[in-house]
Amino acid sequence: MPFTSPFAPSTATAGRGSIQLALLPPNTPVLRNVSYQYPLKLVAPDALPPPDHDSDANAPELVHTVFLLTYGGGIVAGDGIDLSVNLDQYTRLVLLTQGSTKIFKTPDPKLVSRQHMAVRLHLGSALVYLPDPVQPFAHTSFSQSQIYHLEDAQGSLCVCDWVTSGRSARGEDWDIYEYKSRNEVWSSGVNAKKRLLLRDNLILDKHGRTDMQLSARMDNHAVFGTLIIHGPAFASLSQYFLDEFEALPRIGGRNWGDTTQPDLNPKEQRRVDRQEQERANGLIWSAARVRGFVLVKFASREVEGSRHWLRDMISEEHSILNKFGERAVLCLK
Repeated sequence: MPFTSPFAPSTATAGRGSIQLALLPPNTPVLRNVSYQYPLKLVAPDALPPPDHDSDANAPELVHTVFLLTYGGGIVAGDGIDLSVNLDQYTRLVLLTQGSTKIFKTPDPKLVSRQHMAVRLHLGSALVYLPDPVQPFAHTSFSQSQIYHLEDAQGSLCVCDWVTSGRSARGEDWDIYEYKSRNEVWSSGVNAKKRLLLRDNLILDKHGRTDMQLSARMDNHAVFGTLIIHGPAFASLSQYFLDEFEALPRIGGRNWGDTTQPDLNPKEQRRVDRQEQERANGLIWSAARVRGFVLVKFASREVEGSRHWLRDMISEEHSILNKFGERAVLCLK
């Protein structure tokens, strides 16, 4: 007789994952659910209290961290990952990776690897997502989307989306078929109409609309990224990026004969030192306020240049370290 399994057939979908962070009364956040299916893997270390808990009465007692991993260290051609994240009100979550997300070679440009993440943030919740960059190998096709839903536009976000030119040690220089990344932020509520607040698209393809190769169009930059900042939890960080961008030397600026350098306070000296390091790393960046968000764009000749710059900016401003702890910037070290 054929064997009949006593268990119900599995309804799990490959690559599907879920993170649910809930708040237990009076003020204790807990990971209610962390589930995943191959090739996705989620690792949640013990939660830690925020460094500023004693000075912030509204801060949750714990900050949770989840590492987003893939078996084999990357995404194979044709694989897909679909992750949903839900943050209950007044909870804080840090999402990290353990190394760059590698995109492996595809035998056919039409065989696309995909990654999708949908995040819902309720009133007073906050998310820090500062992963390692995506690293597409030569001859890859990849598409990803990160969709954030803010309850009545009240949640707080600090998320980074960045991509490298490939494996520089093997001579790869944007030798991809196609790379697409889309970030959207929506406002939604029980009685409110769903409304698009921000959309940011990055599309890189081999030729585009010209005969010029992608590597030539990237102007010798090995990494390109976007940082999206929004909400009360990151208000001081938003202003810091705007202020530092305003303080950058402008094209055409000249010293009209006054060679005497003024005395600098410690903050001004750190700014000068950082700007010199930016020039040495070939790093360029901009910051702008867009519909209640601060959108930061950056690029550099080497990955480490962008990594160190992000770390220095966030550490100098220090609010993320105070509210989320050192874990939040692990991928920038």
